[in-house]
Amino acid sequence: MENPSLPGLLLSFFTLLSVFNQVLGDEGFCSAPSILDQADTSSKPLYWKVTSPTLSPSHLQDLPGFTRSVYKRDHALITPESHVFSPLPDWENTLGAYLITPAMGSHFVMYLAKMQENSKSGLPPAGVERLIFVIQGAVTLTNSSGISNKLMVDSYAYLPPNFEHSLKCDGSTTLAIFERRYACLDNHITERIVGSTDKLPLLETPGEVFELRKLLPASMPYDFNIHIMDFQPGEFLNVKEVHYNQHGLLLLEGQGIYRLGDSWYSVQAGDVIWMAPFVPQWYAALGKTRSRYLLYKDVNRNPL
Repeated sequence: MENPSLPGLLLSFFTLLSVFNQVLGDEGFCSAPSILDQADTSSKPLYWKVTSPTLSPSHLQDLPGFTRSVYKRDHALITPESHVFSPLPDWENTLGAYLITPAMGSHFVMYLAKMQENSKSGLPPAGVERLIFVIQGAVTLTNSSGISNKLMVDSYAYLPPNFEHSLKCDGSTTLAIFERRYACLDNHITERIVGSTDKLPLLETPGEVFELRKLLPASMPYDFNIHIMDFQPGEFLNVKEVHYNQHGLLLLEGQGIYRLGDSWYSVQAGDVIWMAPFVPQWYAALGKTRSRYLLYKDVNRNPL
């Protein structure tokens, strides 16, 4: 058989290279979409990725059976493609996805509530406190005296146990909600709080570089707090934490790597994490934009 000529070999090589470029290029199955190639995000609402999550590479969005969600004895990663929404008990025209519950070992509940026009909230069970955080849209909070507050994106409200209230909205709204059975202390009473992240002061974080805000007072009446933690790209936790507190986390912006026990997870906006007591934990922010997450933490109570 006649040996192929050098020009013929070169032609075959460049033809094959062209095919690989098409397969492995920006639209191929082995590449993730570049942040620089994506549409301008400056005009998008805050936390838009939480309500419009995508997998990266994007074609994995429709891969049958694929999920990044993981559930283990001492932690769980619950990712958007595995959220299951159903009508919320006692709420009107509202779908909810329970993401952290006592069934996995937590002593609190964390869920997303998707409200529409003419939606109305229900009340938590007796003795249960509630914190709501607006991710998308707007909601009107009204108490039994008829006093109302309109909560926009990045606003929140803490509602003490047995506090009569209702939440209503005029359009599509997504809330992150934390609830737990209040651990009473003698002569201590919590109060209704309404606020916004951008009005909270930055708190000192000795030995750390991240920015910290707390949605609730650090005083004894409150048995949990919600932290807002901001990391610039490349920043990470200095402390490799192992402690008795539980955590529930919602990544609002950005992406990074979370260590939980002996496992390392790539995480991005929209992901939820549950951390049991004493699970080793650590985070590093990656990508080109800020990471921000919402973090539940039980506080001010003796672990006995």
